[in-house]
Amino acid sequence: MSTSTIDNPKIVSREEWLAARKTLLAKEKQLTRERDALAAERRQLPWVKVEKNYVFDSPDGKKTLADLFDGRSQLIVYHFMFGPEWNEGCPSCSFGMDHTDGALPHLAQRDVSFAAVSRAPLSKIEPFKKRMGWRFAWVSSFGTDFNYDYRASFTQEELTRGKVAYNFDLVEFPSAEAPGISVFYKDKSGTIFNTYCAYARGTENVVNTYNYLDLVPKGRDEDALPFTMSWVRHHDRYADGYLADADKPYWPAEATPAG
Repeated sequence: MSTSTIDNPKIVSREEWLAARKTLLAKEKQLTRERDALAAERRQLPWVKVEKNYVFDSPDGKKTLADLFDGRSQLIVYHFMFGPEWNEGCPSCSFGMDHTDGALPHLAQRDVSFAAVSRAPLSKIEPFKKRMGWRFAWVSSFGTDFNYDYRASFTQEELTRGKVAYNFDLVEFPSAEAPGISVFYKDKSGTIFNTYCAYARGTENVVNTYNYLDLVPKGRDEDALPFTMSWVRHHDRYADGYLADADKPYWPAEATPAG
């Protein structure tokens, strides 16, 4: 709903509201059916065998991609934007991860494990994770090809060319790190397959705050912002808006607001 509608809402009787609500409900039900059909189609995507033996740094020592499954057959990896030179993780990725811990026991009941992966070293990941109060598994891919292979990190050479391969297209991107979700399956022989990847707004499904905001009259209220998520801060920084990286490497430079 636009701000003008908020300023001048249409006020009706309960009976008129109910008729309008039922009309919208029919559209919502259609969207639900379409979403279910799309999810089924997503599950029918072909798989790609993972040929490389990726090894990550974890608080418990070296871990392979297979280890991240933690005894389960399905693994969701969130590519968390946290570059090796950064002082803290991306606020927008942090916004998404604030919704993760509560889901972990429920995912486990459906044979799913979860891990965040960043190129930042553990020496930076661990204190930031503690500061945020998170419990999910988070490993470092520093020195590996993992984030590059799954198109969530870009080399300086790629950035110099002006466009990078991201979200299945060649696009301009403001950072060497990008958000993404990669899904893997491990069969009984231990062979791992990549079954799905999502990037950019394709990762929004994990951000339940947006689902709540879509219910209220002002919605996400982002139309007048320099870019959609410029309002987001780490959950302990809404009072002062402080960001530890002065150059804000996770945001478009031309759209970076003050503060």
